[in-house]
Amino acid sequence: MNLRDQLGDIIFETNTPLARGFDVALLVAILASVSLVLLESVASVRAQYVEVLRAAEWGFTILFTVEYGLRLWTARKPWAYARSFYGVIDLLAILPTYASLFIAGSQYLLVVRALRLLRVFRVFKAVRYLGEANVLGRALRASREKITVFLFTVLTLVLVIGSIMYLVEGPENGFDSIPIAIYWAIVTLTTVGYGDVAPGTALGKALASVVMILGYGIIAVPTGIVTTEISRASRPPRDLRACSQCGATGHEPDARYCRKCGAELEEEVEKT
Repeated sequence: MNLRDQLGDIIFETNTPLARGFDVALLVAILASVSLVLLESVASVRAQYVEVLRAAEWGFTILFTVEYGLRLWTARKPWAYARSFYGVIDLLAILPTYASLFIAGSQYLLVVRALRLLRVFRVFKAVRYLGEANVLGRALRASREKITVFLFTVLTLVLVIGSIMYLVEGPENGFDSIPIAIYWAIVTLTTVGYGDVAPGTALGKALASVVMILGYGIIAVPTGIVTTEISRASRPPRDLRACSQCGATGHEPDARYCRKCGAELEEEVEKT
C-alpha cells in the first residue's frame, strides 16, 4: 500500500495495534484539551497560568488541525467524511481557537471537542452500547410527531396563561409585558421557579397554583411517550405464524415448534 492508504488504515480503522494506539492517543489528547478549557475558565488559574494555557490550547488546535487534514486526505470519500457527524464535529473542534483571534472568549466553545469522545465506542468495539444507541435513536424518531404536538400544545398553553397573568397582575407586580408573563409561565409550568417574577394578587396566586400543579402532569407526558417507544423499539419482532394444529400465534422469531401444542411450524415467517 502507498502512504495514503497506510495512514488511512491507521486513522479510520481499529483492527491493528497501531490504529488502536492512534485512537487511544487521540482520546487522551481530547480529554487533556477539554480539561485545559475548563481550567482556563477559573479566574485564579487563568490569572496565574494564562500564557501556559493559551500555548497548550494552540498546540492542541494545531495537532487537531493536522489530524483533520489527514482525515480529509486519506478518506476514500473526503466530501462524505466532511459532511458526516464526526466530520462536522472534527471541524467544530478546531474552529473556536481560530475564531478567538477575532471574537474574544470564543475559545471556550472548544468544549465541543468532548463530543469527539463518542469515538470511544468505536475504538473499543462496544457493539452492545452501539446497539442500545440505535434503539434509543429509533425511539426518538418514533416519538418525533408526538413530541412535536406536545410542544406546540405547551407553547400555546404558556401563551394563554402568560396573557391572562399579564391582565390579572399588571406592571405593578412585575408583569411589565406579555413576554415577561410568558417567561413566568414557562418557569412556573416547568417547576423551575426562579422567583424573580411572582404574582401579588389573590387571583394571580390561585392561577399560579393551578399552573404549578399542571406542570407536574405535563413533565410526565414526554417521558411516558419516549419510554413507550423505547419499549417498542427494544421488543423483538413479532412472529405472525399461526400453528396449523391449534391456531396459536405469538411465537418466538426463531421458533420451530408451536409453544402450545408442539406441532412443527411452517418455514415461512412473516414479521412486523
